[in-house]
Amino acid sequence: MKVWQRSHGLVLKVYRLARNFPADEKYGLVSQLRRAAVSVSTNIAEGSKREGRQDYARFLNIAEGSLVETECLLMIARDLEYLTPDALAPLLGEIKEIARMLHYLRIKVERETSALLKRAA
Repeated sequence: MKVWQRSHGLVLKVYRLARNFPADEKYGLVSQLRRAAVSVSTNIAEGSKREGRQDYARFLNIAEGSLVETECLLMIARDLEYLTPDALAPLLGEIKEIARMLHYLRIKVERETSALLKRAA
């Protein structure tokens, strides 16, 4: 699944970047940033294996929220001067693309769910 691959790539980039953050952020910003980034790909994966399409859509929505959290934490890191604007820009571009992909996948799953419910009625 392409959106999962992209989100997994984002996790790897976030982990590499966070290695350069100050040591005193290890249990603060670094930990929260890594958890948020990991949550995107893990929710996509977990949701894809749920039996109900409604569950899948819910997990995709959670992944979208985690992606926004990742974006916010990266901007905080930039504002604290742990990241340069040049280092942040490609990540924000990647996040924007993943957000677009996730949004359209969630809408597709929700429409499929709606169609199934209409047929069952």
